[in-house]
Formats: sequence, structure tokens, C-alpha cells
Amino acid sequence: MKAVLKHELRIYFHSLTAYIFGAFLLAFVGIGAVLYNLQAAVSNFEFVLNFSNLIFVVIVPILTMRVIAEERKQKTDQLLYALPITTSQVVLGKYFALLTVYLIPLLIISIYPLIFSRFGEVYLPTSYGSILSFFIMGSALLALGVFISSLTENQGFAAGIGIAIILLNFYSVRLSEYVSSTALGSAIAMSVIIIALAAIIRYLTKNTNLAYGFCIIFIAIILITYYVDMTILEGLLTDIMKKLSLFDRFNVFVNGIFDMTSIVYYLTLIVFFLFLSVQSLEKRRYN
Repeated sequence: MKAVLKHELRIYFHSLTAYIFGAFLLAFVGIGAVLYNLQAAVSNFEFVLNFSNLIFVVIVPILTMRVIAEERKQKTDQLLYALPITTSQVVLGKYFALLTVYLIPLLIISIYPLIFSRFGEVYLPTSYGSILSFFIMGSALLALGVFISSLTENQGFAAGIGIAIILLNFYSVRLSEYVSSTALGSAIAMSVIIIALAAIIRYLTKNTNLAYGFCIIFIAIILITYYVDMTILEGLLTDIMKKLSLFDRFNVFVNGIFDMTSIVYYLTLIVFFLFLSVQSLEKRRYN
């Protein structure tokens, strides 16, 4: 794993990737600090991080689009399979390299609250709690990007899908206001989501029976629930869209509450998407 980590870090810092990523993140946070902390004279640095959330829509797909997709395109992934390391170690090595690139500009950003505290009252526990959650949320988005990159050899396609998914998650709470809250609407939407998940399972495992079984069982559960007590499904989709939003959970930290539930949610997503990335590589390995 260390060899993969060093190799990835060498690629990032011998090209413009790490520097562009860091420059975009620092520039966006800097703009937010000027708008909130300097011009508006607001002492809450966590508001700056909340303002900077949108930058993840761009920088995460750009940073992660090549991490596995390029290996597949150049056929160098075959060399990785020949190394005396497991697929999990390959994925973790690449992921920790991404975290290192992400952590460096964040360490610079972590100095900002200390600087502002010399010129006014800054509540440091809230500021640094928000920075920690900002890092963990970004780590979850990076894990998502790794998984998307593992599904294709086209870097542009991986970046496009990543931007679309992160943007959808960013606006999911607002979009939930326009989603049907009726039982029938929720049942239809949930069925579509289940079919999409079954397609992903089919792609990753090449097991048609598993995909069909997953799809049939969960759609049957939805239908039974609809006919037994449809009130359970009323507003279910809107609630799910709100609870799945990574960015909405970050707002809790901005409001001064250190929510361990959100931290566990972020960590669960990291493990989940890294696990799917490993399964995607394993599928290609045995094919």
C-alpha cells in the first residue's frame, strides 16, 4: 500500500493536479473569508466553510476522475493486479493519496481562525469542529469519486457523472420541496431507485440472479407496504433526500452543534464507497 501511496503522491505533485486543487480550494475559502469575516465583519469562520461547500462540485470530480479510470485506459491496472498486494491495498493507497492532497490546503485554512481571533472574538471550538466535519465530508465525497472512477476508463465521463451526483446531493434538500410527497409518487420513485441499484449490482458482480433478486424483493416490500398502509410511504422520498444530503448535515456543525450522527454517516459512506471500489476492481481482475 505504501508503494501505491508514494506513486500516487509523486504523480499528483509532479503534475499540476495537486496545485490546481489546492489553489481552487484556498481561493474559494479566501473569497468567503473576505466576504464574511472582513467585509461583513462576521466572526463565525464556519460560515465561510458553508459558503465554500459548492467548490466540492468541481474540485472533487477533477481530482478523482483519473485515479482508477486512467489505469484502466492505459491498461496499467493489469500491473497492479500482478503486484504482491491486495485490491483493497491498491484502493486504500490511492485514497490516502487523495486525502493527503486534500489535507494540505485544509491545514493552511485551519490557521485562518487563529489569525482572525487576534482581531476579534472567534469561537474556536465551533470553527475547528466545522473544519473537522468539512474534512470528513470532503473525504466522503472523495470516496464517492474513487468509486465512480472505478466504473469507467473515460476520465471525462467519470468527471461528468461525479459533478452531476454531487450537484444533485448539494441541491437535494431544495429539490425535495418539489418532489411528490404522495404515497404513489414515493412508491414509483423508490422503485426507480431500486432498479438503478440493481443495475449497479449487476454491473459490479455480473450476477444476474442477485440483481433480479434484490430488485424483486425490495419492490415487493414497497408494493406490500403501499397496499397495507400507504401512509408509511407519504413523504418518505422527501425525507430520504434530506437525510442523504451530505451538505445539509454539515449545516448542523455550522450552527454550533457537533453531531456525531453526521460523523458516523460520513464515515459509513467512506467505507461503503471504498468497498464498492474494491468490488469493481475485483470484478475486472477476474474478468
